Amino acid sequence: MATGRGRLLQQLWFGFQAPRLPPGGAGAAPGTDREAAGPAGFSFRKGPSARCAGRTTLKQCAGRGRRCEQPSTVHPVSLERMPSEILLKIFSYLDAVTLLCAGCVNRRFYHLANDNFIWIRIYSTAFSPKRSNWKVNSAETTAVSMNLLSVEDKEAGYWKKEYITKQRASVKAALAQVLQPVNTYTGLPVKTKEALRPRWHSLIAKYNLSNLTESTMIGWDRLIRIFCLHPGLLVGLWKREEELAFVMANLHFHHLVEKSTLGSATVPYELPPHTPLLDDNPECGLHGYQLHVDMHSAGIFYMCGTFRSLFTKKGSIENGYVKLVVISFKNNTEHLPLIGKVGLSWRTDVFNGCIKSCSIMDVTLLDEYGKPFWCFSSPVCMRSSGPSDGPNFLGHTYYVDYVDSEGKVHMELVWIRETEEYFIVSLVLYLRIAKINHWFGTTY
Repeated sequence: MATGRGRLLQQLWFGFQAPRLPPGGAGAAPGTDREAAGPAGFSFRKGPSARCAGRTTLKQCAGRGRRCEQPSTVHPVSLERMPSEILLKIFSYLDAVTLLCAGCVNRRFYHLANDNFIWIRIYSTAFSPKRSNWKVNSAETTAVSMNLLSVEDKEAGYWKKEYITKQRASVKAALAQVLQPVNTYTGLPVKTKEALRPRWHSLIAKYNLSNLTESTMIGWDRLIRIFCLHPGLLVGLWKREEELAFVMANLHFHHLVEKSTLGSATVPYELPPHTPLLDDNPECGLHGYQLHVDMHSAGIFYMCGTFRSLFTKKGSIENGYVKLVVISFKNNTEHLPLIGKVGLSWRTDVFNGCIKSCSIMDVTLLDEYGKPFWCFSSPVCMRSSGPSDGPNFLGHTYYVDYVDSEGKVHMELVWIRETEEYFIVSLVLYLRIAKINHWFGTTY
């Protein structure tokens, strides 16, 4: 006795066999009571209309011969095979950003995406002349018509370059307006965070992670080891698997907005050439510096200090550096404490921890004109040097050192057992002579 499942399989089998019938329809004579398979194997009862459709299909197959036995090859529709006129019509509906992305596909798309007729429409829409009333000025109408007539006279991509140039100028003007207020302590714009946009993609620095060696390791805990790469990149590796745990970037606010907005994803923004600021009295040495130092981690600040009226003399030049003393070891009144327990906090999706004696140091050094002279933000680590020889100190001495192409920082701290806090007893900057000569136009 046939079951419902067997009848359904029989119907599906007839449906699969129907397209492969030879001309003449052997095994499917008209007028039989068999059920014909519809689309996707669903069956239906044959009626007069179905029999007519079957005859028509068989006649078509007979006329085409064996071409009915195999499915025809369908060629996929590709944008690259379209005529240039159709592609230009499609490109005319794109906005500027999408059109620039389309130009990066291949050489043909690049040339088509430079079409002046498309870009002059985008340019005219973005930078239409401002009018005081609704009536169009005849001079403006004439200027626009002349531009349209001269499109063919311009080289390919002319209006694209004009659009990009004017957009960059408008972005610079808007950013200059936002960044106009300056912090009196740091000499940097107050609204840097407000000016940054998360969707901008600009190349700021390149790093080579193969340079992670023992010399670049600055700290560790029971789970990870952390490495520091200049400028300001912190890399954490799991101790057991030696795999990447996290990456932290520490970017200084100086020129950060320009680097984030005026560069591209492949080409970094280049700072304008520096014009030397002539020293009015070189014989008096370097004077009038102002230093702002922050030490922090995960939003917790251990130190925020501003030091004014710093100076040095030509006699302090040695080994290619100028020594600038900020906190003197011999002057107890200048010693400063670090507030709280120093440690660098880190967090992943599963684990978190804190590496003792490590933190982030932000340094902003202003020259006598109040201009940023040396700026950096980098992870640093305190390293023990043994018990202190001073009579007033009861703890160990620790060193914090930082070096880059423009200078060095050396800090000495002492751990006070009674109060359980660190005291900064010495802070010295070493400025590279080449940097000073380039900045002031001197010949030290």
